[in-house]
Amino acid sequence: MNANRPYMDKSHPEVYKAMAQTAAASRKAARAAGLDDGLIELVNMRVSQINGCRTCLSVHAPAARKAGIDQLKLDVLPSWREAEIFDEREKSALLLAETLTVLDKMADRDEIAAEAGQHLSTEQIAAIEWTVTLINAFNRISIASNHPVAGAKDQ
Repeated sequence: MNANRPYMDKSHPEVYKAMAQTAAASRKAARAAGLDDGLIELVNMRVSQINGCRTCLSVHAPAARKAGIDQLKLDVLPSWREAEIFDEREKSALLLAETLTVLDKMADRDEIAAEAGQHLSTEQIAAIEWTVTLINAFNRISIASNHPVAGAKDQ
């Protein structure tokens, strides 16, 4: 830890605890909406890739594999649009993830929601958007804090 880059989670543990509780509530809502942990982990992975969060990638890649996501899907995740191995539901979730992570003022949010709505219910869209919002926040916490790769030994 660097004095100029304190671990936010350690400096203000009550705030981080509230974030963790919110993430747990979000996961519960996603499951209740009929989304499985594998899909949620794909979303967490894609957002963390876009944001370049090494810590979150090192946490969510094993979680995705544990949730049953095939390694090949993780390997080609950055090219999900072109990869025929993603189903329509996964593509819809990843579309929501990308467009809520990289905010494009020219993007038509109504069109994006309509496209996602062809394969996801309203409750599922909301649950995915909560997941995206929260993993973006966790990415920023880890990036600001300069958290290391999870499980990495000092070199």
